[in-house]
This record gives sequence, structure tokens and C-alpha cells, in this order.
Amino acid sequence: MNQNYQNTITSQPCPPASSSRLSSVPLSAGPSQHQNRSPQIPLTRSTGYLLSRVAHYSTSSAVAPSAPPKPATQSVSGKITDEFTGKGAIGKVCQVIGAVVDVRFDDGLPPILTALEVLDNSIRLVLEVAQHLGENMVRTIAMDGTEGLVRGQRVLNTGSPITVAVGRATLGRIMNVIGEPIDERGEIKTDHFLPIHREAPAFVEQATEQQILVTGIKVVDLLAPYQRGGKIGLFGGAGVGKTVLIMELINNVAKAHGGFSVFAGVGERTREGNDLYREMMESGVIKLGDQQSESKCALVYGQMNEPPGARARVGLTGLTVAEHFRDAEGQDVLLFIDNIFRFTQANSEVSALLGRIPSAVGYQPTLATDLGGLQERITTTKKGSITSVQAIYVPADDLTDPAPATTFAHLDATTVLSRQISELGIYPAVDPLDSTSRMLSPHILGEEHYNTARGVQKVLQDYKNLQDIIAILGMDELSEDDKLTVARARKIQRFLSQPFHVAEVFTGAPGKYVELKESITSFQGVLDGKYDDLSEQSFTWLVELKKSLPRQRRLLRILLLDHFQLALALAMLMSFKRKKKISRRKLAFSLRKGFIFGRGDCIW
Repeated sequence: MNQNYQNTITSQPCPPASSSRLSSVPLSAGPSQHQNRSPQIPLTRSTGYLLSRVAHYSTSSAVAPSAPPKPATQSVSGKITDEFTGKGAIGKVCQVIGAVVDVRFDDGLPPILTALEVLDNSIRLVLEVAQHLGENMVRTIAMDGTEGLVRGQRVLNTGSPITVAVGRATLGRIMNVIGEPIDERGEIKTDHFLPIHREAPAFVEQATEQQILVTGIKVVDLLAPYQRGGKIGLFGGAGVGKTVLIMELINNVAKAHGGFSVFAGVGERTREGNDLYREMMESGVIKLGDQQSESKCALVYGQMNEPPGARARVGLTGLTVAEHFRDAEGQDVLLFIDNIFRFTQANSEVSALLGRIPSAVGYQPTLATDLGGLQERITTTKKGSITSVQAIYVPADDLTDPAPATTFAHLDATTVLSRQISELGIYPAVDPLDSTSRMLSPHILGEEHYNTARGVQKVLQDYKNLQDIIAILGMDELSEDDKLTVARARKIQRFLSQPFHVAEVFTGAPGKYVELKESITSFQGVLDGKYDDLSEQSFTWLVELKKSLPRQRRLLRILLLDHFQLALALAMLMSFKRKKKISRRKLAFSLRKGFIFGRGDCIW
């Protein structure tokens, strides 16, 4: 912004609150025509309510939260109670351009990132300071719609960043970017509040040991394990099972590690947020009423219909809730961000509104800084960990786009959901070849786990290479070794399926949590050929192969022998129609041999 424009802004006095609305009334209109247009809405919330929520504690993430200060007793008179932050100062709105609001403070200029609250407004409107213009003017970004805002309206300097409720009281609740409940279930009753802008943990506070977070999901733990305190990218289209996978991760982490989860909906559809909330209630992840304390997840929503300021800060709000569980309660927390691209997109809109010169492809010049400020706070400390699963939208499937390319630099693992696998009826529909993890190393996992995972991937890759030949020539043209590879690969594909706890109400199959050691042993047995006599259908939703093997084989023989008489009659009928005389004894011996050795399917 040039100097002349700045001088023009700072030199113009703010009009009184009775000024006409610029958006709806021509500037030439006289005061007599519009003197009644100024808002006569009484103050609906005491500013003491706001001041009671402002906490003065360090921004270090290692400091545990404390109770907020007692409500201030003075009235809203503009008295400054903190010379450094200008807390308590009263300013006036001087300009409103969409989500950007300029406010003049004659005294007590608020620092950058300070939260301001508009007074005499029908709804609570919070502004965040983004720029200083001249000596006494600040440019702010609104966290909600600015409809009805007029020049001259009073604005209170709260003296601190946006502060939100944290703690166990947030479990099972839905909040917005400023920490207000939006689930129509009353106020969130807690004594713990934290500012959303905080420093990342210092190096001395972080844990350097690399550990995997066991999720109880076979395909994830075996082939693309999650790092404890790492960042995971979740790729998948509509209807392939992202929501179910997210809910199962929330359920398993709560049961196995006693940790909680936080879901941050950043710039996605309101319908999807509502569906997720209802599905979580149906599956038991969120409980209402007297059982709310048993809920396992807190939800923070800033949907795509909200202003860019809300979408740019809601990810930080969700992260702040997760940081409390990590630092104050020592939990292993799962943080879900859907969608991390919308976070970048919202910051790009804010940057354009503030007049910054755009960088490549129209993104903000501070793209790496904005994303790094969020991602660096997601880490493992000596008290606990935050493991983040982030859904990533790739614009036009262009992986070189600056937004996803910058995100990839922070990821430790990727989980790719495939529509082709879901069409086979295999759930979770995780692609075992496209999903990756930097934790897949013998130095971290051990030789046994690493060799088993690589062996499974090799068999699946060989099968993928043979699919074109099978489609053209058929299975009969393959060599015996290739036929064996195909048979084992199909068994592995189905063995990677697993019944989920949260889907039990839909499938009727009880969910299973699979231990990592059991997964390694079972898949190694498949690679070694110990289960070549079983059909591939018997591996679907099979969890503990070693324990289920005797029962599977016994059930297979019972089923086949029960149908032996029927098969014998059908074979005799076919031979009669073909006028081929086959002795009953010879036919029975052939059928029995095929059934007993598990090759009865070829006879049908």
C-alpha cells in the first residue's frame, strides 16, 4: 500500500455511529434521511463475559492451561488495563470491505493477532488484527459475516489472541472457530482456555525416538505404519470409506491407547459435517446426555460457507484443543483435518484481501510460513503426542500445484483409498501399493516386519503385472509359479480386509482390533504357502489366521462332504446325458479326492 493512501486513511476522522450504511445507501443521502438507520440493538452480552475468558499465560505449548481470570468489574468505558497490549481500549470501525474491517484506536493500539470484539452488535463478532496502518489504524479479518456492521461502531480490544475452551468438556461437542458451541446443547462448561496462536514445542521438549502408532488396522500397521506424532495424508474420492476409516481410527486409538481425537472440518461441506456427526453418534464414538463423558472425539467446524478468516483459523482452533490433551493430560491424540487444502486456500483469500502481491499460481507469498506454523505444532513431546491425519485435495490432479506440493514436504506417510478395491468389496479399501510410509524401515520396524511387508508388496505387484496377461489369455496360459503367485495375491488382497467396530451396525459382523504381531505372523504364513489349501473366499474378513485355520479347514471339509452326495448325483446325470458310461466307484473316488484336498471348486 502506498504512503499517500495510508495518509489518506489515517487523516480521515471516523464518522459517528449514525452514518449511513455504505453498502445500501448512496453517500449523497443527507443525515435527515438516515438518522434512524443506526443500530439501536441493546448489548446482548456483557463484555465481562468476554473478559472472563481472556487468560494471561505464556504461549509456550509446554505450559499447562489454567483457569481464566475473574470477570472484570469496570464498565466498558475504554479504560486501558494493560499498556503493552492495550487491553480494554475502545476503537471505532472506519471501513468495511467484505471480511476486512479497519478500526481506529486513539489509545491502546492492539498488537498483531489480537482478538477484537464488536460491541452493540446483534451477534458476537470477533475480529483478528492482521496489519497496522499508520499510527492508530489496524486492519482486521472478521471471523464471521460483517452484514449489518456500520462505520463508527465501537470495538473492544480484548488484549489477547482468540481464546477457546479446551479439556474433556469439549468431547462430544461441536465448536466454531472462536470456541462457541454450535450443536445447540448449551455452553461448554470448563475452566481451561487456551489461545489459538502458540509457539511450536522447543527442541528440548520434543521426543526424538521414532515409534509407530499401532492402529489395530492390518493394512495400515503392516504396509504403511503411522509414526507416533507424525503427519499422514489421506487420499480418497467420494464413497470409498474415508469417514468409516476415520471413525475406526478414533475408536481404536481410544481403546488401545486411551487417547482422544479432535476433528477439524476446514472449509468442507456443511452436509458432510452434519453426516459425520450423526454417523459418530450412531457408531458410539460420540455419546449424548449422561454418557457424554464417554465420548472420544471433539469436533471443530469452519465450513465452506463461512468467511475466509474463519476457515483460515479453524485448523488452529482444533490443534489447540488437541494440544491441551497432549500437554496437560499426556494423551496420544489423533487430529483429523479435512481438508488441509482448504486451509491453504483460505489463507490465500485472506492474503488477497490484505493487498499482498500473490506468488506462483495466485497463492499467497507466505504459503510455506502459514502451513509450517500449523504443521510444526503437530509433534511428539515428552508428555504425549499428536498424530495428524489430513485429507488432501489435489487441484486438477496436479501434484506439482504449490498447495499440495508444500503439504507433501511435511507428511510422514500416505494412505490412499482406491475405488477399484472398494468395488471388489474389500474394506478398508486401502491401496497397499500406493500407500507409503517413511517408517517402513528395518531400523525402525525390525527385520521381520520389514521383510514381511516387502514380501506382501512384491506378491501384489507381481499379480498386478500379470493382470493384463490374464485378461487377454486367461489363467491357463500362466506358468505354475505365476498361478501360485496369483492365488496367494488374491488371498492377501482379501486378508487385508477387516471388520470395523464402527461398521458393526451396518454389516452385522463384530469388529476386530488386530495386534501387529499377529498380522506379521499371519501374512508371513501366507507368503510361505502354509495356507495354499484354503480358498481365497475364506480369507475375507478373516482376522486371526492362526486361530481360525483349524476351524476354516474343518468347516471347508464339512461343507464339501455334505454336498458330496449332491455332486455325485449331478455328475452321474451329466455322464448319462453325454452317454458316457462312468463307473460309480471311479466317479466317487475322483470327487472325494477333489473335495478332501480342498480342490472341489474345480469340479463345479
